[in-house]
Amino acid sequence: MDVREQRTKNTIYNIRHTIYFLSIALAFALFGCPAQNASAGSKEYYVQNVIDGDTIALADGKHVRLIGINTPEIKRRDGNTWVLDPEPYAVKAQEFSGRMLFNEKIELEFDSEKEDRYGRVLAYVYVHGKMANLEIVRNGYAWVYTFPPNTKYYDRFIEAEREARQAKRGLWRDVKEIEEH
Repeated sequence: MDVREQRTKNTIYNIRHTIYFLSIALAFALFGCPAQNASAGSKEYYVQNVIDGDTIALADGKHVRLIGINTPEIKRRDGNTWVLDPEPYAVKAQEFSGRMLFNEKIELEFDSEKEDRYGRVLAYVYVHGKMANLEIVRNGYAWVYTFPPNTKYYDRFIEAEREARQAKRGLWRDVKEIEEH
């Protein structure tokens, strides 16, 4: 084999390896690494979008409903379409959740039921060691909204809501307390 043939062979070899590594990089860019895939059973996930105050979208496209809480709605259904019609504090709840969760690495903890009737993953969401569900309630952007059998942290949520109400945080700022007679 002469020098010219050897150079051609080396060039083809280098091109093949470059294509191989670029295709792997492209696959990671498009589909994420295994830690980003909620269906892979990994403990770490990445938040790609905050839909509203209590629903997020992961990098793998799955939607996660934060269980045990409810926030004001951003959109309402009008026939077969969704219409942007935020309830009071809906945007503030979404912004609060967004500041805490958007583009963050999170962990999910599941309770008894792992999916709701809309196909969303039901979970307690942890970011930087804190439970986001609880922080949203504690800061007054959600109220307790539990359904059996997913009631693992009900008592903690009730206490956080009581604290937020007493401190008039978030959506509780404008709520008048009902007098007991």
